[in-house]
Amino acid sequence: MSQSKTVPAVEAVGVAKNFGSVTALGGVDLTIPAGTITALLGPNGAGKTTLVRIIATLTKPDRGQVRGLGIDVVQAPAQVRARVGLTGQYVGLDDALNGRDNLMLIGRLTGLNRRAAQTRAVELAEMLGVADALDRAVRTYSGGMRRRLDLAASLMTRPPLLVLDEPTTGLDPASRQQLWEALAGLRADGTTMLLTTQYLEEADRFADAVHVLRHGKIIASGTSGQLKDKVADRVVQIRLGRPADAAAAVGLLAIGLSLDEGQIKVEAGSGQLTFAAGADNTAADGADALLEAAATLRSAGIAIADLSLRQPSLDEAFLALTGGGAGTDEPDGAPPTGVQATQAQAAGAQAAGAQAAGAQS
Repeated sequence: MSQSKTVPAVEAVGVAKNFGSVTALGGVDLTIPAGTITALLGPNGAGKTTLVRIIATLTKPDRGQVRGLGIDVVQAPAQVRARVGLTGQYVGLDDALNGRDNLMLIGRLTGLNRRAAQTRAVELAEMLGVADALDRAVRTYSGGMRRRLDLAASLMTRPPLLVLDEPTTGLDPASRQQLWEALAGLRADGTTMLLTTQYLEEADRFADAVHVLRHGKIIASGTSGQLKDKVADRVVQIRLGRPADAAAAVGLLAIGLSLDEGQIKVEAGSGQLTFAAGADNTAADGADALLEAAATLRSAGIAIADLSLRQPSLDEAFLALTGGGAGTDEPDGAPPTGVQATQAQAAGAQAAGAQAAGAQS
């Protein structure tokens, strides 16, 4: 199904959602261009899952408007569901069925005739590396295989928008890499993706844009490089000759460079210290901060094994932007599961595409 590049894949304006006295979303504005990968980051309870559920039509906003592929998610949820694929943290597959039957079931529920569902199931299984296991019971699959089959299920109708809520949580590095290779192929074909993830290196590597939520609001947006630059131009990294000197070094650097001790990160047991150069109350220039830190520690007789200046990581930018703490609690239950995604997508396809399904039969 083609998607106009001029119409945003997602457009949210002033979206708010409360659960009793708890504000899950406090007025979110978000635009996701078609054909891009957008990452949504935030501490636990920041509002990520609530926003994902609203975009996927599983939860209604209290205020504001959300349009998915140009369609209002409240006024025409069935039409949105028919064009959106959703994969959650928890795989929604039937363990008693084999992989082929799982995909065939979902294909038939979403309006495909038997021949079309069979063809699409094989095509996706080959693309996602589970073709050899299609005739095995899903209960025999590894975690990575189950996650890839779940992704295949969400792609049975070729959705132009794919919402991924922490899709690689719990996967080993090899399985994560395989899944991301598949997603990279989807992006190359023009699929738009909205991603939430616990692995910030994924957002750093794959996302075209990153939005950071805290306490139900977007507090920073941009490319990963732009978010890093908001925190500091560079990060000073010091490895001490004696790890036991770490506490003393933190105190000296805090005084000498006008830092709060909380701004200096200590890697336990290694004697490695890092802090942002150019953050509030620090030397404005990274080189100056590096030289001043070295002079401060040497004058106190603290040995330095290594000293360097580098760009901050996205993890460091994230922690600086969010304060390293959690957001509000999200009382809307577990993240959207594969079962919920299948039910929503199937219901939408049946409501919005009944005529098309009839034409295929």
